Amino acid sequence: METRVALIGIIVEEPERAAEVNELLHRYSEYVIGRMGVPYRARGVNIISVVLDAPQDVISALSGRMGRLEGVSAKTLYSNVITPIEDR
Repeated sequence: METRVALIGIIVEEPERAAEVNELLHRYSEYVIGRMGVPYRARGVNIISVVLDAPQDVISALSGRMGRLEGVSAKTLYSNVITPIEDR
């Protein structure tokens, strides 16, 4: 199996969804390289960038689950770096 490096950009427009977003990120924490959150108070949204090194199906699952939350948008950008899990 192989892993990829990916960036998921998340915009949380409904603050009451923050707990659900954090729960999902916690569930996938073994794949998270880093994350950065920026509260944009002037617009009432929170922007989160999450960098992962994970199998393709794991990245897709997390991004899809994020995007299905009401008031949350998620988009994923993939690197061309693909590494066999044994090399990690």
